[in-house]
Amino acid sequence: MARGNEQRGEGGQRRGRDRGAPQEERAESDIVEKLVHINRVAATVKGGRRFSFAALMVVGDQKGRVGFGHGKAREVPEAIRKATEEAKKTMIRVPLRESRTLHHDGAGRWGAGKIMVRSAPPGTGVIAGGPMRAVLETLGVQDVVGKSVGSSNPYNMVRATFEALKAQSSPRQIASKRGKKVADVIGRRADGASATADGE
Repeated sequence: MARGNEQRGEGGQRRGRDRGAPQEERAESDIVEKLVHINRVAATVKGGRRFSFAALMVVGDQKGRVGFGHGKAREVPEAIRKATEEAKKTMIRVPLRESRTLHHDGAGRWGAGKIMVRSAPPGTGVIAGGPMRAVLETLGVQDVVGKSVGSSNPYNMVRATFEALKAQSSPRQIASKRGKKVADVIGRRADGASATADGE
């Protein structure tokens, strides 16, 4: 019986990882769901240990909206469902340049997690690993360079990535704050100026 429970727990954990590996698209809402991390946690009670699973999910529409959520339950599918619901409730909108990359470079920090993201020219692809790649791909970024220089904890990395994305500003937002026209803000791009100089 113990062996059966052990196999069921491992199988559930394995099925959860396999489910998160490919991008899952829902036809009704076009939301892409990615399982970033799943962890088996234990609570010590009077009768022994009570095991449950904690899931970290990232969802996005690949058009500039992305969110993340955390869920915990006794079974893997239920933990994933809770995390997905929370992620959909906390989605944010990030301005994208030409619907493929970021407007300017950015950095984010959460706890010991530190990340850097940099806009890139067409054809670069998503150069990022782990949780950061999951966030950027569900956001809809096609060309970006990312680097994690801090903790590899997936929770801290995801939150640090969101801090960097929240700081992104589009030329329209900058022009509105400064009381100028968009052409005045992005005028230098025609002269070959980098996206970094224009976005900041």
